[in-house]
Amino acid sequence: MITPFATTGIGSLPHTDPEEACRLVLETFDIPFWPQLPKLSFQELMIPQFSEGVPFIKTDEQKETIWIERNGSDALIQFSETYSDDTQIAISEKYAKGLHTLVNFIKNRRFPYLKGQVTGPLTFTLGLKDVEGKVAYYDEELREISLLVLNAKARWQIEILKPYAENIIIFIDEPILSALGSTSYLGVNPDEALRLLNELSEAIKVAGGIPGIHCCSNADWPLVIKSKTKIISFDAYEYVDTISLYPEEFTQFLRDGGCLAWGIVPTSESIRDEHIETIRKRLESSLELLSKSLPADLLRSQILLTPSCGTGSMNVEDAVKVFTLLKQLKETIS
Repeated sequence: MITPFATTGIGSLPHTDPEEACRLVLETFDIPFWPQLPKLSFQELMIPQFSEGVPFIKTDEQKETIWIERNGSDALIQFSETYSDDTQIAISEKYAKGLHTLVNFIKNRRFPYLKGQVTGPLTFTLGLKDVEGKVAYYDEELREISLLVLNAKARWQIEILKPYAENIIIFIDEPILSALGSTSYLGVNPDEALRLLNELSEAIKVAGGIPGIHCCSNADWPLVIKSKTKIISFDAYEYVDTISLYPEEFTQFLRDGGCLAWGIVPTSESIRDEHIETIRKRLESSLELLSKSLPADLLRSQILLTPSCGTGSMNVEDAVKVFTLLKQLKETIS
């Protein structure tokens, strides 16, 4: 079981030096994670970072664009031949400097937990388009291929990190979940969305990992709970009240051994007005609020502390403050 109030991060950092980013992660968090570095390279943005191995993918590094371009090549045949070999669908150093740097940093260490992350199948396929602007999600073949690739990349991470930890957590990053149901995504079937999430969660479990899911702002929480993940990461700084709307669902989730990752330290400009006392009071008031509708003992025994989201869009100084406040918060509770 994860120690209550243990800390971890969502993924992205604003650093351009992978070693500096990894040192900060290892010095700060109870559960280290490999840092995604979107300001270092276009390839480290959410969709490009996990696109290696998807057939028909094209990129323009100068314009920082990525798209699908079907042609008469044998890309699908090559994919079917290599898919069974996960080493062919790895995340190369070009696309994840932080991951490969972290592994080099921890060669002689062993942790109770390490964390990785993968862009969720909904965010990935709804954010990837072809040359005509058609979204990949609405191409059934591409949707399925993308899921297979993401499954493989999650399994690959678990194998890469397994020598250095007793347990590997993989967060499925799904910021798009906050927009499902809006006019822009009326064509997304909830049952299909749940299937995609369930299959990725199951792939993580079968590979020996612990699946979690990170959602920005509000989300369809009943759907998220059904996604077979064991950890739900949410923005507790701005949206803790949305959890209280589903007391029965979240109570059962906790009773089944689930864990809530409270994103209590903001990753917006609000961080500049915060200090340890204001963050501590916000956490306590949030716990008090949810304790009115969910069992207080479960809330406090099955809790992680995190930033509200990734820090990749922040400046380094603000990101360091986020991490410092999170570490101080844990120390005031311990």
